[in-house]
Amino acid sequence: MMDFLPAHLVRALLGLALGAVLGMVARRGRFCTLGAIEDAVYAHDTRRARAWLLATGIAILGTQLLETGGGLDLARSIYTGPRLEWGAMILGGAMFGFGMALVGTCSFGALIRLGGGDLRALLVLLVLGLSAYMAISGVTALLRVTITEPLSLDLGSQRLGALLRLDQTGRVVVSVIAGVGFCLAALTSRAFRETKRLLVGAIVVGGIIVAGWWTNGSAGFDEFETRAIGSFSFARPVGDTLLYAMLASGTKVDFGVASVVGVLLGSYASARHAGEFYWEAPDDAREVKRHLLGAFLMGTGGVTALGCTIGQGLSGLSTLSVGSMLALGAILVGARAGLYVLVDRHT
Repeated sequence: MMDFLPAHLVRALLGLALGAVLGMVARRGRFCTLGAIEDAVYAHDTRRARAWLLATGIAILGTQLLETGGGLDLARSIYTGPRLEWGAMILGGAMFGFGMALVGTCSFGALIRLGGGDLRALLVLLVLGLSAYMAISGVTALLRVTITEPLSLDLGSQRLGALLRLDQTGRVVVSVIAGVGFCLAALTSRAFRETKRLLVGAIVVGGIIVAGWWTNGSAGFDEFETRAIGSFSFARPVGDTLLYAMLASGTKVDFGVASVVGVLLGSYASARHAGEFYWEAPDDAREVKRHLLGAFLMGTGGVTALGCTIGQGLSGLSTLSVGSMLALGAILVGARAGLYVLVDRHT
């Protein structure tokens, strides 16, 4: 596909297009992990949580289909390597989740909000991108490595099927059972099934995660590259986007950067079409401080845990990686703890 273009440019073009669709659909369908948690905990409304479950189930089934018949090699994924950095998954996930609660959304949600004119989200994304690179190779990187490096295990593979010592057929069966199980858990609710916006949005989001794997593992695949492959994520790529904006002449635009821009453009188009675009600014210094701290925790935690609610929660979980399961669990616990500090403790 597009053989006349370099592989990185193919990935970028597809990332831009898919990101735009993801941004439009997520804004239209109110697809938000923290929002799903808040609805379930405080309003006893599980519809948005079920949307997340359905998207995950579709992502698992589609990714498995790509691996078995579409040439996708998940052994090259960033989520399935032999080393399980369980300390990093727990610590980074909890940091990201707590920061998400302080901000009121995740890194992906901040892009969606910025597309609607929320200047608080711009502040969050700037600090998140900066802190992500600080954790990669900056002043917090040494501390991150010192703390998390000893807290790891060599498993051979992080994929659930491999850990259960199943053959290829057994791994396929486990993946199908998991994918179908997630879908059924979502669709058992009549209220969710009747909320067409959430239902359709979840189906599209799950499909886009699969398309991201296809883009990076098939359509934009270069057999001479040694890079790890992945799908959508919005922790490090936000930092990559800021870096590209400053050093475009010396770097290459790739899937991650293009997908960040695509989500922002898609959200903006959706907000404009719905008449929802308007500029918003922080209310006071206290709100600014909360957003600054939350963004720092998300950037640092997202890099430490190798992903965010989308990166580990959808893309990673679609590979049935135990590391992704651990990271997602820590994110959810961290988010709930953050909500307790912000809400429950003062009621």
